[in-house]
Amino acid sequence: MACLKDDFALIRYVPFAWIWYQFRSNFAILGCIFTVMVTVLQFKKAALGLAGSTEEPHFEKTSFRIRKKIFATLDVKAARACIKLNETDQSVFCLDKAVYPVPNKWGKQGWTFIELKTVHKDLCMDALQTAYNTVAGKQRQS
Repeated sequence: MACLKDDFALIRYVPFAWIWYQFRSNFAILGCIFTVMVTVLQFKKAALGLAGSTEEPHFEKTSFRIRKKIFATLDVKAARACIKLNETDQSVFCLDKAVYPVPNKWGKQGWTFIELKTVHKDLCMDALQTAYNTVAGKQRQS
């Protein structure tokens, strides 16, 4: 099976996964399932595209900040992002297998990993925007 590649997304073909639709007692194949992944460059562009965000080094990772507060980090080698969410948002986003809390006290504070190789692009971008709003919103209240 061939992989399709363009500047915006990598699309991986998942064979034997079919969507079935029942219409007037007949089943028809609508098509195969495609998984849209997020590249490191896409995540970086999206994070820097948020108003007032900056990029700074953070140990061996890259951090994205709003007014000197980190809302996301990016581990290029592992193709994994870490974002700051509140408890409610974290529980909702973690329903997907590609998104999970950091397994220590940082996770209990809302820090959440996103596996870029397996997460759906829309979910990742929504989570990134939510993290940005969470951190930017706290700063506005102070």
